[in-house]
Amino acid sequence: MIDWLLFAVLSFFALGGAARVVTSENLVHVVLYLAVTLIATAGVYAQMDAGFLAAIQILLYTGGVITLMLFAVLLARRNGGSVPAEGHTSPLRSLLVAGLVAGLSGYTILRGGAPNRAPEALSTAELGRVLLDPLALPFEALSVLLLAAMIGAIVLARRKDA
Repeated sequence: MIDWLLFAVLSFFALGGAARVVTSENLVHVVLYLAVTLIATAGVYAQMDAGFLAAIQILLYTGGVITLMLFAVLLARRNGGSVPAEGHTSPLRSLLVAGLVAGLSGYTILRGGAPNRAPEALSTAELGRVLLDPLALPFEALSVLLLAAMIGAIVLARRKDA
């Protein structure tokens, strides 16, 4: 019973945050609502005993991507980060796309084809060894490349008068 209640609360936050992402006009609020959605999704992963996915969701997406998006919004838009009012799509077009996505999703679910038995899962430690043992050097090279990109972005974003 408590599992269903927790799932309902997490789903409410995930769907509510996603709805606010697409309806909010302030870009800073959009990024914050996206963070709520991603955290709720991590909660669903944790509830399904997928601790590795929950940790990646929190660390990589909520921590890294949201921070990057917030910096991009705040550095790129000096006027408060509002979405321009012109250029809205028609409600009919939006309804058509939503219906198409819902129809394709329903077809995929009802078609079946799911395996009868779930594949055996690796533990988080085994998954870390499988991913990082053969790829440790490229992983470290990528981290140095990302650090250089971040330093370059900071240098470019600094004002000339500072």
